[in-house]
Amino acid sequence: MLREGRDKVKALFTYDYGKEKMKAIRDLGYEIMIQKEDEAVVTEDIEDAEILVCYNPFDTLDISKLSKLKWIQLSSIGIDQVPLEIVKERGITLTNNRGGYSIPMGEWIVLKMLEIYKNSYGFFKLQQQKRWKLDKSLLELSGKKVLFIGTGTIAQEAAKRLQGFDMDIMGINTRGRNTEYFHQCYGIDVLEEIIPMADIVVLTIPHTEKTHHLININRLKNMKRDALLINVSRGSIIDEGALINHLREGNLMGVALDVFEEEPLPIESPLWEMDRVYTTPHNSWISEMRNERKIKMIMENMRRYRRGEELINKIDIKRGY
Repeated sequence: MLREGRDKVKALFTYDYGKEKMKAIRDLGYEIMIQKEDEAVVTEDIEDAEILVCYNPFDTLDISKLSKLKWIQLSSIGIDQVPLEIVKERGITLTNNRGGYSIPMGEWIVLKMLEIYKNSYGFFKLQQQKRWKLDKSLLELSGKKVLFIGTGTIAQEAAKRLQGFDMDIMGINTRGRNTEYFHQCYGIDVLEEIIPMADIVVLTIPHTEKTHHLININRLKNMKRDALLINVSRGSIIDEGALINHLREGNLMGVALDVFEEEPLPIESPLWEMDRVYTTPHNSWISEMRNERKIKMIMENMRRYRRGEELINKIDIKRGY
């Protein structure tokens, strides 16, 4: 790690956070280079960059040619886009934006629960048709059991917002550790026993080799027939083909998906037109505060880097999060 007082450190940014914010970072002792993310390439003036602050420039930017690269700060939570073999081989520190999008994503989760239970879409279609028709099938959240698979910051923000709905809030994490805002937490080893109890299953777990297709046909069949399934983590947590077949057989009251195995979601995907499926284009993380929280976290880490302090949101490459 670097210490204060040494020469300026070169950092490559693939997003311009504005004159005021970038000046504040320069004042910490950085020389900042900016390239557009989808056009970033190694050139003579950046090949000695020590820091890369980005989301996903890796299609065009060959980080193996950045000979002095020591730290990558991601603006995303996920790390799927990163060439991890190079990161591991070079011992590059990797940090992400954990917690930066958790509030809007927590709100989105609550929104989808209410939209489905209150038949929001059905009423909108009636409005478009100028039809006045009572729907007596609506449900309430009160008394329902919600299971979050993954109890990180996104799940915590959603669970925090569900406190006033009189729900039974359950969580699944690695060892069943107690987590704030959850009434009970269980280890992932008992998922088979817990998932049949849930009225609503929410996926907020990182995507790793172990969690790939965690929700497969067997676990779908193990869920209540009228359960809700909500996914804001990564599309590959769910076996999408198995989900489509399960829905075609009349199972699940509703499914809300913000992420998919292939993005953008292919035009030919049946998910576009299935009655009980609510899709959004990987959009749950968006809010007017996203850049403010992001640059605040980046600046904090850049202060720490200059002082030789431990960085926040460090990724354990072996665990994948």
